[in-house]
Formats: sequence, C-alpha cells, structure tokens
Amino acid sequence: MRSVSPSRRTRTLLAATAAVLATTTALGASPALAAETPVDRYVALGDSYASGAGVPDQVDSTCTRSHRNYPALVNAALAPTAHKDVTCGGATTVHMTSAQNSSAPPQFDALSADTGLVTLTIGGNDIGFASIILRCVSLGVFNPVGSPCKNSYTWTGTDQLATTINATAPKVAAAIDGIRQRAPQARILVTGYPAILPDDGSNCPSVVSIARGDAPWLRDTHKRLNTMIATQAAAHGAQYVDTYTRSVGHDICKPAGTRWMEPLFTSAAAPFHPNAAGEQAMADAVLTAAR
Repeated sequence: MRSVSPSRRTRTLLAATAAVLATTTALGASPALAAETPVDRYVALGDSYASGAGVPDQVDSTCTRSHRNYPALVNAALAPTAHKDVTCGGATTVHMTSAQNSSAPPQFDALSADTGLVTLTIGGNDIGFASIILRCVSLGVFNPVGSPCKNSYTWTGTDQLATTINATAPKVAAAIDGIRQRAPQARILVTGYPAILPDDGSNCPSVVSIARGDAPWLRDTHKRLNTMIATQAAAHGAQYVDTYTRSVGHDICKPAGTRWMEPLFTSAAAPFHPNAAGEQAMADAVLTAAR
C-alpha cells in the first residue's frame, strides 16, 4: 500500500492530538447540593477526568491536577473534617496499588479506616483512551465521511474495544473491592465519563477530524464503558454517579461557553477533557448522589 504524506495542517493536527497522551475542569459548588450527613474524611481517587487535566490553575503539574477539579468542588461543598485528593492524569486501575511516578505513590495509600467518602473515576485509561482518540482523529483526516477507525478496530469481525471494556470490568471491580477493604465504613461513589461527542451520533469535522461513520460508534463505545462501570459499582457495593446524561448537549462540538468538554485545540483543559464547567457539572452530579 502506498504511503500518504500528510500535509502541514495534518501534521499539526496529529501533533496536537498526541498531547492527549501526555495528559492521559469554579470553586463554590452550590451549598444546596451539600450532603445532609457530615463527612468525616473524603478521599478522591482517579484519572485525568477527576484531576482536571489542563484546567487553570494546575496545582500539580506531574498529575495534571487542578484546584478547580470536581474533588475540590465537592470538598468545598461538603467541608469534611479531612480531604485528600490523589487523582492523577494517566492513572489506570494498576495505579490504585502501584506508584504511577516518583511523586505519585499508590492512590490507595490515601485511604484509611476513618475515611467516610471516596470518589473514584477510573477505567478510561485501562481501555486505552488516549490511543483511541489518536487513532480515530488520525484516520479521520484521510477518510472523513467513512468509518475508518471503527473498521480498524473491527476488521477481524470482533469489536476490539468492546472486548477490552469487558476485560476491564474485573479491574474496576477489584478497585472497588480494594477501597472497601481499606476503608470499610466509607461510602463509595464511582463516576462515569461525561459525553465527549454529540449524543445524536453526529460529528463536527470543522472542530475535530473524527469521521462521520466513526462518531456514532465512538458514542456507543463510550456508553458501553459507562454501563460496565455502573454494573461493577452496583455489584460491589458502590454507588454509580451518572455524569453522562446531564452533559448531553455540552460536547466538544458545541461553542465555547456551552461545551463542557474541550476539543483538540484549546487552552481551557486538556484536549477531549472536561473544562471548568465540565468539572463543575461532575461535582454537581457527585453532590446530588451524596445527599
């Protein structure tokens, strides 16, 4: 097969998309959403969607953690006696019990017997979120009206991402069980992931080069991931927090001021991640569940 030499615009697009791999989103949540029962100790665990990757201001550059991430907003609303946020961009379920880097010890180290509330956002990196985005955006450049990314993941007749999501289920289950073992009295809230693409299956080629035929498949893959997380939460004594439903209509295709998720070229958050409004919406979902 003859190789295709990408244009300068394409190279710029792909370079910006690759930034997602490196990062692998206003204080003052409404008091009306605060939990009615005081929280003794709140611990936040999870990946870049929880850490607020790229959202100004970043207070931990190694873990791409923002002072306006949803754990900070939940903490401000609940005012627990103690709070520990160890969320870290790029985290997988492995990093619950293993160090992620020199400054990010195992996230479970933050748990203790007196922990009263735990939030967990995990699973996206276990299925290869960054590589999926990179592949789909790259292939969409050359075939914008087809479904090149879906074809690349299903050419064997099996949906590789569906298989990967199924294989991630026991990892999420083990993470929830691990929290319970270390914090037996804690209430465990496990969040899903908010909508990245339009819920109607449409795409927005002027914003990001995800092909027309790939958009509905990616939406369905996203929902499959959330369903898996919800199922594991219910089966292991945790409460699932739906962050997707309220985010419909606030995807990357919407204009600034309406979108809660940022597109490829942005300074408001890491690409394909929640901005400050998105983090606030996640916090509101958690606080509603915590009542």
